[in-house]
Amino acid sequence: MDRRAFLRKSLIGAAGLSASGTVGSVNTESAVTPHVSERIRSGMKTGHQHDHSEKTLRALAAFGVEHICSGLPSRVLDDNWSVDGLSRLRRHVESFGIKLEMVPLPMSSLYITEVENPGILLGRSPERDHEIEQICTMVLNAGKAGIPALKYNLTLLGVVRTARVMGRGGAHYSSFVYDQAKQETTPTEAGEVSETAMWERITYFLQRVVPVAEEAKVRICCHPNDPGMPRGIGFRGVHCILDTVGGLKRFVQTVPSPYHGLNFCQGTISEMLDDPGKEIYDVIRWFGSRGKIFNVHFRNIQGSYLNFQETFPDNGSVDMIRALRAYKDIGYDGMVMPDHVPQIDGDTLGAQAFAYCFGYIQALLQLLRTEA
Repeated sequence: MDRRAFLRKSLIGAAGLSASGTVGSVNTESAVTPHVSERIRSGMKTGHQHDHSEKTLRALAAFGVEHICSGLPSRVLDDNWSVDGLSRLRRHVESFGIKLEMVPLPMSSLYITEVENPGILLGRSPERDHEIEQICTMVLNAGKAGIPALKYNLTLLGVVRTARVMGRGGAHYSSFVYDQAKQETTPTEAGEVSETAMWERITYFLQRVVPVAEEAKVRICCHPNDPGMPRGIGFRGVHCILDTVGGLKRFVQTVPSPYHGLNFCQGTISEMLDDPGKEIYDVIRWFGSRGKIFNVHFRNIQGSYLNFQETFPDNGSVDMIRALRAYKDIGYDGMVMPDHVPQIDGDTLGAQAFAYCFGYIQALLQLLRTEA
């Protein structure tokens, strides 16, 4: 399953949004809001990801969502990734009174045969060296264009799921039950990949990219592997390393830097835990107190490790108000955004489900401000 394609298909439906991730017809040179920075509130902010079309940005502005991660500028290093191209993208977003906080790198949560830069995790040189060089150019250009952060994935499997299940009110929940997952007898196209090999490939990448991120003063944040897989067994020959809390702790410490951290998907990390309703808050505090949470996917699940369903935020195992208070306690001041949503019959492209999640997050953040 392709997380980016799934989210793009779903989220762009909100309020009849356009499927185009390209800059719309707005004259961004003349329409830039002159005092956009003065409108940006301090503290945690409701965020959005993936689409930056004119229709999307108008809907987000109406919702009061003033911070976003854009859609992918391009799968390859082209003019969209030039300083001028990224600057145009930033001005386009700002013309709606919205701040462009983050842009995705072409390192998506796709299966290895579909991902944009496969050489990095296949560990093949010179292919991976060429791909890393291009990623470094994108990071440098983002810094010059005034974009403060970039997100990415390091996965061979993509997002693995089993059959959808019926949830509240007849909504369809995405789920994963390991015992029901299709375990093909042959490995993936990546072949047998041990934990040792995965650490070598990821460390190779970090040692070359993190210093560039420091130079550019651009934070780079990695999404955990989704979902967690059994230790020592893996899935179709691949032994994941970013699918446990311990693995993520090692990851953020492998190349120490304030510009190296996590796209902290609360839903994915809950999927790693035996009792997410009790454990997730301490995990938030561990990473947050060390300044390693750069973005939050505010998603809930029912269930736990190897057996879960993705629910509406108020209908899962995690107390989302308590979770948000944990982010507040450690001083997190970045975006808090919807991620996956259940499917509702008749809800075209998830428009209603995502609108519900935006309102839910806005309300909780308002509650926290009153508690201050």
